Amino acid sequence: MKTSDPIPSGLRWLLPCLTATALILSAQTALAQQDNKAVQSNSSAQTSAGPKEIKIGNVLFSGSLRARLENWDWFDTSAADGSYTFGAALLRLSLSQKTEKIDWQIEGAFPALINLPDKAIAPAPQGQLGLGASYFAASGTQDATAILKQAFVRFKMDGLAGGSSLRVGRFEFSDGNEKVLADPTILTLKRDGISQRLIGPFGFSHVQRSFDGVEFSLNLKKHNLTLFAARPTEGVFQLNANKELDVDLYYGALSRAFPGKKASSEARAFAIHYHDGRNAIKTDNRSLLARQSDGENIRLTTLGGHFISAIKAGKGTADILLWGAGQFGHWGSLDHRAGAIAVEAGYQFASKIKPWVRGGYFRSTGDGNAADDVHATFFQILPTPRVYARFPFYNLMNLEDAFAQLRLKPHERVSLRTDVRYLRLSDEKDLWYVGGGAFQKNSFGYAGRPSGGNRSLGTLFDLSVDCNIAKQSSLTFYIAGVRGGGAQSFVYPAGGQHPGARFLYLEFTQRF
Repeated sequence: MKTSDPIPSGLRWLLPCLTATALILSAQTALAQQDNKAVQSNSSAQTSAGPKEIKIGNVLFSGSLRARLENWDWFDTSAADGSYTFGAALLRLSLSQKTEKIDWQIEGAFPALINLPDKAIAPAPQGQLGLGASYFAASGTQDATAILKQAFVRFKMDGLAGGSSLRVGRFEFSDGNEKVLADPTILTLKRDGISQRLIGPFGFSHVQRSFDGVEFSLNLKKHNLTLFAARPTEGVFQLNANKELDVDLYYGALSRAFPGKKASSEARAFAIHYHDGRNAIKTDNRSLLARQSDGENIRLTTLGGHFISAIKAGKGTADILLWGAGQFGHWGSLDHRAGAIAVEAGYQFASKIKPWVRGGYFRSTGDGNAADDVHATFFQILPTPRVYARFPFYNLMNLEDAFAQLRLKPHERVSLRTDVRYLRLSDEKDLWYVGGGAFQKNSFGYAGRPSGGNRSLGTLFDLSVDCNIAKQSSLTFYIAGVRGGGAQSFVYPAGGQHPGARFLYLEFTQRF
């Protein structure tokens, strides 16, 4: 049940939009003033270089502080309260050193959660009403902790090939993030459309995850070979995040760059093997009794690849992105066969505000028969889901996503992005999935809600404003709203035929 709101419903969207506009205008004014001062100042070069490194002898001390205020207004229900606001902060402190033969880093993370909602969990299938409820379900009344975020040694092996290295210990890892080309369009496409689709540190969460293992990287002029074997840590929504999970992850990728004067491209082929040995009840479209009776482990292999290209066309730059993956193996006692594809294209105009128009389509398979011996739902493994679901009421499992996108640069330090997405389930006989993978010993890490035979998840509209206030300081404002479809109407009938939900946050990050 939603609590009484002092703001009239007709103004709920107006106020955030005015806030975003004020942020843009104030940021542009402040940045313009900074730029004018920089031009007039004789010490502008020193200012633009940012703060000096903090060193203790030969050891570098660095860190960051991220603070975020989140406001959630989940799909309406009388069984719980999905309208709430909570805050969080994440402090990261690091000691590191780089030498000719060895690099090392030790980093601690100190997350704190403030004013988590304690009445935002409804009985199944409505479940947790937003991420505030997920933190409360995983951590209860605990509000802060200390985590060993990273502790690794990297051995440089220049005898093999330039830039080759072996990293051992606890560290962060993202699939698709192998660096081959420095082209800015390629880097943006990789960051927002390739990296962390299947493996990532879940960086949007306030606790995140790390990996205990080993990573080998072989860099040639146009090639990169990456091999990775590790176990993920607990965390994400659970503040107790120092232990590793009984989940084994193996990854290998070969990337190839195709640089050119008129076009720059990159291709990657990858393989992932995932083994889940936890005794957690699996989330799928079988009955609860069938899932409770299935004590077999999950063993899945994913084979896939991507191709991205930035092409000079007229006065601007065109781009294409292709990504695909197929899966096979064993989903407990079931055979597993699944797949997913993504096709995107865009054009960036060569004007002052750099308008970049993009569109695309994503589809992953769902399971159409809960009674057979094949599990056909595409499994997203251990991603950072919010990269691909900025309003995280869905993920990339059993999903179709058609989108249009516009990016603008009204100032060199200000970036705007707005998306319109039409979302629906690939198979109405499967579940509506959310989540980002294993983060606790006894809970699966993904949740699923029945669709009632409906496919539509509605239409999502969102806007983000990113402002680099200074070299080490940034501010982000995000707002999203969804006009839900038949799946939400079935699970949350109090919202009517098209249940609505809203999510917004304001985030400040300071690095040092």
